[in-house]
Amino acid sequence: MSDTATSSTEAAATTGAPASSATDAPKPRATQNRSTTPASSAFAEYIGSGWADRDETVPEPRDAVASAAAHRQAISDRHPGQRLIVPAGRLKQRSNDTDYPFRAHSAFTQLTGWGSDAEPGSVLVLEPTGNGHEATLFFRERAGRDSDEFYANPEIGEFWIGPRPSLTQVAGDLALPTRHISELRQVLDTLDESTLVVREADPELTAEIDSLRLVQLDDHNADATAEDTDAELARDLSELRLTKNDWEVAELRAAVAATASGFDDIVRELPRVAEHDRGERIIEGVFNARARLDGNAVGYDTIAASGPHACILHWTRNNGPVRPGDLVLIDAGVEVDSLFTADITRTLPVSGMFTPTQRLVYEAVREAADAAYAIVRPGIRFREVHAIAMEVIARRVAEWGMLPVSAEEALQADQQQHRRYMVHGTSHHLGLDVHDCAQARRDFYIDGEVRAGMTFTIEPGLYFQPDDLTVPEEFRGIGVRIEDDILVTETGAENLSIAIPRTADDVEAWIARLR
Repeated sequence: MSDTATSSTEAAATTGAPASSATDAPKPRATQNRSTTPASSAFAEYIGSGWADRDETVPEPRDAVASAAAHRQAISDRHPGQRLIVPAGRLKQRSNDTDYPFRAHSAFTQLTGWGSDAEPGSVLVLEPTGNGHEATLFFRERAGRDSDEFYANPEIGEFWIGPRPSLTQVAGDLALPTRHISELRQVLDTLDESTLVVREADPELTAEIDSLRLVQLDDHNADATAEDTDAELARDLSELRLTKNDWEVAELRAAVAATASGFDDIVRELPRVAEHDRGERIIEGVFNARARLDGNAVGYDTIAASGPHACILHWTRNNGPVRPGDLVLIDAGVEVDSLFTADITRTLPVSGMFTPTQRLVYEAVREAADAAYAIVRPGIRFREVHAIAMEVIARRVAEWGMLPVSAEEALQADQQQHRRYMVHGTSHHLGLDVHDCAQARRDFYIDGEVRAGMTFTIEPGLYFQPDDLTVPEEFRGIGVRIEDDILVTETGAENLSIAIPRTADDVEAWIARLR
C-alpha cells in the first residue's frame, strides 16, 4: 500500500475548516511525519494540466429509483412539516490510515437507492413543503484537477481511489436534486425543533445537530427530547421495510441465487477443506470470493462452524479444522450491489454421508422448519412461526430422553426446558439488513400480523454442547441449523432458497454430485 500523501498538519492546512464540521472535506490520516508529495508550485501547475476531458455522460435513472421514491413518499406522509436528515455515514477507521470498506446506512439506501457505490459522507435531506417534502442529496463531488485534493488527499482524491461522480451524474442516476456537501451548512444553520436525524448513521453529524439544537432552541432538555423524536424516525423507517415491493423482492432473489452458487462452491471444495488445519477459513474464503464476484460483499460475517463449533451460534473465528465424520454448519449470505442480502444456513456431513445420529438430529430440525413454513400465510401472527417450530423441537428432545419433564410441560411459558438446546428465535425479517426492521415496534414485529410482501427467515436448530451431560454421549458436539429465506405471498408463502438442497437425502446426493 502506498504512503499517505500528506501529513496531518499539511492536511489541515489544505482542507481548511475544523474537523468537527459535518460539511468539511475528509482529513487524511498521517502515516509518517513528513510529506512525500512535492510541494512546489511548478509541480502543482504541471500535475493539474494536460488531462483529457472527463466523461460527463449523465446516466439514465437506475432501477432502484421508483422504490426509493415510494419510500420517501411514505416517510414524508408520516412526518408532515418535519425536516428529515438521513446520513449515509462516514468511513470507519480500521487501523491508522486504513478504513473498513464503506457501506451506506440502510435507511439512506432505502430512501435514495444508492447502494454499493454510495459516497461516504453523503446526506439526504427531506425539507418540508406545503404538500409534503422536497428531497435533496448532499455529497462531496469530485475535485477539479486544479485542486491539490485531486492528487494529495488519499481519502477522496482520484489518484488514490479512482474516478468519482459529479453532482449532475448522481442527480441523473438517482433522479434526485443534488448539492455540494458544503451547502449542507445552510440547512444546519436553520435547524429547528422540527428537525429529525437518523442518529446512528453519522455520530459526528448527530453530535453537531444536537449542539445546534441546544444553542438554537435554548432548551437544556432539547437533547433528550430530540433523542426521543429521532427514535420515532428510525422506528418508522424500520417499519416501512416490513413489507417489500416487487423490485426489492427481485433483489432478494438475486442475493439468494448468488448465495446458492456460493454453497455449491463450498461443496466442491470440501476435499481440500478437510485437508487443512484451518479448513473453516477455506470455507469462509471460498464463499467470500463468490460474494465479491456476484455481489458487493457478504451480508454479514460468514459462520463456518465444524464439529463442536457448530454448537456456538455465532462462531465467526472460523479457525478450526473440518474433519471427515463431523458436520459443518455454514451460515452465509451474499449482499448484492443494492445492499439487499440473503441469509441461509446449511449443515453438511463433511464425509458426504450422515451418521445415524447426525441424520436423526438433522431431520428433526428439518421437520421443525417444515412445520413452521407450512403455517406461513397472511393473517397469522409472526410469533406463531416460532411457536410451531418449538413444538417439534420439544417433542423430539423429549423422545430422546433429554428433558426432565414432558414436551407438553416444557412448552408452557413458565417452563421452556427444551430451549436449552435452541436458545435463539426461529425467524427474523430480512432485507437491507440481515436482521431487518430491528427498530420496529413489537406490535408490528414479534406480535405483528404477517402480511404479503414480508420476507423473513425460518431457521430452527438443535445444539448439543460437547460437555452437556443432559444429553446422551452420541449426541454431544452435534450442532444443526437449517435456514431458508421466505417470501409471504397473497395466498401463502414461497421458499426463496428451496433450490439449495435441504433434506438429508438431497444433501448427500448434492455432495456426491459436486464432488
